[in-house]
Amino acid sequence: MLNSRSFVACAFEQRAGQQRTKKEVMVFERVSMQRTSIIKLARIALMALAAFTLAGAAQALEWNLREPATKIGADIHTIHEYVMILIVVIFVGVFGVMFYSVFAHRKSKGAKAANFHENTTVEIIWTVIPLLLLIVIVWPATKLVIAQKDTTNSELTIKVTGHQWKWGYDYVKGEGEGISFVSQLKTPHAQIEGTESKGENYLLEVDNEMVVPIGKKVRILTTAADVIHSWWIPAFGAKQDAMPGFIRDTHFTANKLGVYRGQCVELCGKNHGFMPIVVRVVSAEDYTKWVASQKNPGAVSDAAGPAADASTVVAAAPAPAAASAAKTYTPAELKTMGEKIYTANCIGCHQATGKGMPPAFPALSGSKVVNGDKNVQIALVLNGKQGTAMAAFGKQLNDTELASVLTYTRNSWGNNAGVVQPADVAALRK
Repeated sequence: MLNSRSFVACAFEQRAGQQRTKKEVMVFERVSMQRTSIIKLARIALMALAAFTLAGAAQALEWNLREPATKIGADIHTIHEYVMILIVVIFVGVFGVMFYSVFAHRKSKGAKAANFHENTTVEIIWTVIPLLLLIVIVWPATKLVIAQKDTTNSELTIKVTGHQWKWGYDYVKGEGEGISFVSQLKTPHAQIEGTESKGENYLLEVDNEMVVPIGKKVRILTTAADVIHSWWIPAFGAKQDAMPGFIRDTHFTANKLGVYRGQCVELCGKNHGFMPIVVRVVSAEDYTKWVASQKNPGAVSDAAGPAADASTVVAAAPAPAAASAAKTYTPAELKTMGEKIYTANCIGCHQATGKGMPPAFPALSGSKVVNGDKNVQIALVLNGKQGTAMAAFGKQLNDTELASVLTYTRNSWGNNAGVVQPADVAALRK
């Protein structure tokens, strides 16, 4: 028989054993709950990933790169997808191993971290594999960059000059040599201000499109008259900065008919977002007609092709200065034309009210220059003013356009300073 002390000891040990068992059960239940939670989270993550994948597939066409219209554009598209697939494989592999390691070697399973230092084999592996991956990416990318820079054997050369905030185009070599015009935003200010509904090509439409023939290699020479701009057509895979005092070049060979749009992609001032680029690719026959229409306005009415309607016919280049200076206009005619020129070229800086935004953009209303000697104002608009935002418009606008906009500013917002005729402008060009 057990004495009283032995009985108490046995009872105490039995009680302690029961408590230890309960603790073990609690730990086991806690681990089981954690494991269940992890599995649920994994399922939710997989479902979310599947949902995102399906959503991405549904939006693929809308979110993908523009459909290419040149071989280089197609090569850019191909290498983009190739590298993206490679990146996804690397991502899944690296993070898969990492998440598996975290889950399989967690503390709740009793895993203990190994203590080691240096492993030559591992170091060689994680150096060689990234090097091979870089070679796999760099090789096709380098070939593509070299192809982008090869402007030899071009059949048409066009000089593109960036201005704040428009583009000047000069066809300097090949069919169309001698054609020059300025291209600027055509979107009405009412749409920009929100008083009208936005059009289909909001902020991506211009008054004069650049026209090129299909299948011809076109060399683009870029420069700028004021600040750095950048000429870019995504579908062509063509982008080149336009820098004052420098000539840079790029090229493209369009293999699809159509209209292709781009924008200036170098921050160039307050109206940077209002500097679109539009290139129309036409057949060789239609291009010849367009060239004829530019060199002899009105001679060819269907310059943009038989299928084009009035909204797609490319506007003729500005008339030569000598021809525009031959006619004398009434004040009303000059003001009507001048208001349109002002809206297209000047309203961004000097505002619709003529109040400007001093000190960067001085007011024209009540201005001493505008209300003073007309020759001083003509010279200023023709040649610009260094050290200010005032650009030179002598090469951008012809005599009639300059005379009309000058007349408009001299007779609006309370100004009453007389009329400027095209002949006055022509006299100061010499």
